[in-house]
Amino acid sequence: MSVQYDVDAGMLPTAAMLRRWVKAAQELDMEVVVRFAGTREARTLNAVFRGKEYATNVLTFVYDDVLPLAGDIVLCAPVLRREARGRGKTLAEHCAHLVVHGTLHLQGYDHHTVRAARKMEARESAILSRLGIADPYAGSQAGRSSRAIKPPRSAGG
Repeated sequence: MSVQYDVDAGMLPTAAMLRRWVKAAQELDMEVVVRFAGTREARTLNAVFRGKEYATNVLTFVYDDVLPLAGDIVLCAPVLRREARGRGKTLAEHCAHLVVHGTLHLQGYDHHTVRAARKMEARESAILSRLGIADPYAGSQAGRSSRAIKPPRSAGG
């Protein structure tokens, strides 16, 4: 695993923290890059690969479906900071959730259907619980699965 900071790393999780979170969610052999991006890069990636003209919190890119899996998890630092504040969470807690989320996407989990979303969310909640982090979905049953958006699955990018 490697980590890239394209923004000021101050107050962002350390590589050791990111490694711990990826390992907690890892079920298959994989090579992953976790990258912290700024708003401009996140908006560009979201526009190019998903047709969405805004910066999103996390994008997952899968490059290989053979073992070891290869992919990138791109986290938009400004969006993460804003969301963490708005949800009354620490930045580390919110980052842990999205790193776990992205790691599960790399391994084939998705939320295209309500059933798949429930499975993925249950797995995320269990992993985060083992890490001592509260269930990010607790108390949000209404629209719980419908708000999830599948990050891109790309052969390049």
